[in-house]
Amino acid sequence: MHRPHPTALKEICLHGTKSFPCAIYQTRSLGKGTLVKHHWHDEIEILYFFGGDFRLEINMEQFFVHSEALFFINPGELHSIFTESYGNPGEYAIVFSPGILSFDSCDAAQTELIQPIQGGKLLFPRCLKPAHPGFIPVRDAFLESMRSFGYSLDSGSPLEKGAITDDLTNQLYIKSSLLRLLAILSEHRLFTPAEKNYDKHVEDVKTILTYVKENYKEKIYLKDLAGQINMNEQYFCRFFKKSIGRTPMEYVNEYRIKQSLRLLEETDLPVTEVCMECGYGNLGNFLREFRKQTGTTPLKYRKKREGTSRGTFSTQQ
Repeated sequence: MHRPHPTALKEICLHGTKSFPCAIYQTRSLGKGTLVKHHWHDEIEILYFFGGDFRLEINMEQFFVHSEALFFINPGELHSIFTESYGNPGEYAIVFSPGILSFDSCDAAQTELIQPIQGGKLLFPRCLKPAHPGFIPVRDAFLESMRSFGYSLDSGSPLEKGAITDDLTNQLYIKSSLLRLLAILSEHRLFTPAEKNYDKHVEDVKTILTYVKENYKEKIYLKDLAGQINMNEQYFCRFFKKSIGRTPMEYVNEYRIKQSLRLLEETDLPVTEVCMECGYGNLGNFLREFRKQTGTTPLKYRKKREGTSRGTFSTQQ
């Protein structure tokens, strides 16, 4: 298990609502490449791949998915998803705080399962494949949770920023489905005690990603990034590219363009102000990088988003 990281390293995004921190997401891509960028959060995430070819990275370990499978992301684990072929159907993910499953009474489920999960002392299994006897019942519990959010595999429309529910009945069904899922994993003895080890490389990557998130509006130099983890620039470049698959500045530009997309969708800011807000001091550089990553211009992107229904693609970040 990784060492608990500072508050500054936590993902800012709220999954679900404050009163019911649970949400479901769908990611879908028509091409090959990054589907979900490297990120982490304090919630548990259950991923259901229902077809296609994917590469999943968890704490720098790679997993290749070529058929139906369930994967589990424990709190704080750095993860990302890449598509390995065209026309992938995508995947669904339920992200939830284990606190929604807690009991006031200190029964065995609370003291021997839920509290250890909350405290990081008990970990979910990495994955379940169809050959495992627990796969079908766990998958069914996952799909029941999906239906309680109002979605199913044949719903059609992808989920935009994650579906949530404020309906009491739906929340009860979701909680009961997740509790049943925990019961099945427990029945098959699939939970494992957390090891007392600390992966410095994973924490170093988290430190860099956090620095970019907090400083992307300012000038960022390679020496700034390398200095965060006390590396020389040459070694840092090799380390980062091996860990993330992109150079440090490629990642910075990707993050800035991602923020520009958000501003173009959610605000009426002129393109010049979007450029400045995302850390580009030169409009020409911004336009070149934007076209490189999206294949279009900011104005055309905004116009297309305004003229089409939202949700062609969705993200868990």
